[in-house]
Amino acid sequence: MNDERALETEDRSWLDRLTHFISGEPQNKSDLEGVLSLAEEHEIIDEDARKIMEGALSVSDMQVRDIMIPRAQMVVIDSDQPLQEALAKILQSGHSRYPVIGEGIDDVIGILLAKDLLPLIQADNDVPSISNLMRPVKAVPESKRLNVLLREFRQNRNHMAIVIDEYGGIAGLITIEDVLEEIVGEIEDETDVDEGQLIRPINDNSFLIEALTPIEDFNEYFGTSFSDEEFDTIGGLVINAFGQLPTRNQTIRLDQFEFKVIHADERRLTRLRVIRGVTESEG
Repeated sequence: MNDERALETEDRSWLDRLTHFISGEPQNKSDLEGVLSLAEEHEIIDEDARKIMEGALSVSDMQVRDIMIPRAQMVVIDSDQPLQEALAKILQSGHSRYPVIGEGIDDVIGILLAKDLLPLIQADNDVPSISNLMRPVKAVPESKRLNVLLREFRQNRNHMAIVIDEYGGIAGLITIEDVLEEIVGEIEDETDVDEGQLIRPINDNSFLIEALTPIEDFNEYFGTSFSDEEFDTIGGLVINAFGQLPTRNQTIRLDQFEFKVIHADERRLTRLRVIRGVTESEG
């Protein structure tokens, strides 16, 4: 009898919280995420649905700079490059879209779609130049919110944008797939290659780092000497420094590094943005 009353009380508490959420206005995203967790616990939605909804909420807190492909990792096509050379690069990299540059990396003049080259493979003559095949390029600032960018991608039917820094230089690129992966998780196809890249440079002093990166690998990459006696991963080290599981956008300084939480949920920390060379006064 007592068990039945306890169950009724639990159900009523859940219904009261859900009714309050529906009839009122959520105070913040944390409240909304709490309701989603309760919905999963009561099997109204499954784990995948909860993660997708939380991912959709999270993109409004993120900026292009948080997930862009850094300038150093961009695969570009020179506008003056012979078609056969461009094809060889496309076959090697396996991407579907490529920035086309003119005078240099900071002069992106268009986007080349690999599929536009397919009809030309067996062409005997009158092969157009890359400049004649490229599509218009869209440029966005590093600070643009991902939810705004996704809306623009959909409205304009763009799939790639070049990211511009505050000085007008090329900071990197971003695709609609990058944004969607923040919502639904990693999207892989048969051409994707798992390179196991745990540390991705954004520029000389800024990096995207997976929380599962072994401390030993971090030390080797940056020439540091963080101890791995208590924790195996850089995520474990950062969580310990916070004293609790941190939330998105929280930052902490360890030695000469600033760690900013890029991806985290109520269970785990997944990705960090690391800035090297932070001094005591800056931290």
